[in-house]
Amino acid sequence: MIRIDHVSKRFGRFHAVRDVTLHVPEGDSVALWGGNGAGKSTLIRCVLGLLRCRGRVTVSDRDVRRHGKRARRLIGYVPQELGFYDDLRAGEALTLFGRLKGLAPRDTRGAMERVGIGGHERKRVRELSGGMKQRLALAIAMLGEPPVLVLDEVTASLDACGRAELVALLTSLRGAGRTMLFASHRVEEVAALARRVVVLREGAIVSETPAHEFTDPGASHAALHLIIPATIRPEAMRVLEGSGFRPQLNGVGLVVPVSSDRKAAPFRVLTEAGLRVDDFDIIADTTPPAARQEVAP
Repeated sequence: MIRIDHVSKRFGRFHAVRDVTLHVPEGDSVALWGGNGAGKSTLIRCVLGLLRCRGRVTVSDRDVRRHGKRARRLIGYVPQELGFYDDLRAGEALTLFGRLKGLAPRDTRGAMERVGIGGHERKRVRELSGGMKQRLALAIAMLGEPPVLVLDEVTASLDACGRAELVALLTSLRGAGRTMLFASHRVEEVAALARRVVVLREGAIVSETPAHEFTDPGASHAALHLIIPATIRPEAMRVLEGSGFRPQLNGVGLVVPVSSDRKAAPFRVLTEAGLRVDDFDIIADTTPPAARQEVAP
């Protein structure tokens, strides 16, 4: 359904995406995982044809460079940062985007009920909560019943309750057989939505793992996802690297590969340095087997 062949994208001298090749067949669901600046959003924009890039991207055999509009008709896209007109009513926003997609008003009926915000059509967009705006964006993305969903960190701005509700909604859509490509830095989203996890680092794919292995804490090698305040992440990186670990920045914290019997070691190192950890998850190792090295005791 989605084919990405040797795609690269540069901004001046900066390589945002480096020779990425990825195939997402019909009905598959792939999570893009990586720290800030890993290339996830840039790759998604290349898939959408919003950025010119080297290489080739096709959606159901439609080349996004040569036939961008035809390819994008097959995709429902929800960005990380929403771009609504705040003074429009929710129902008006839905109708506007439906017209831009070439749909008649009757084709937009029921879209808001489908995502759980029916009855709010008369509210202005600025009056909607963050979760309701994300649901409105998803309703718009689903107009015309596209077979592909592309999502870019769609729960990043939501609280825990809002995230859980939106993930449950997306899970039901994935269960309907849609193809899904999404960027995330939350383990629970990957576990619920993905069948495969593709890890990006500095714009390149460094590993590809079945989702159940990536999120399995019983794997022989594991990784800690440490939720750490942004102000102390650089110092936490320095302290962990000084103790032999290989931490990676990832959205709201650090991912620290560890051996399965040494999962407490990073906490001890950070505590001794006076650095706090707000929360954590245990996930499978994100490092390719050939690149694994012993971590500090």
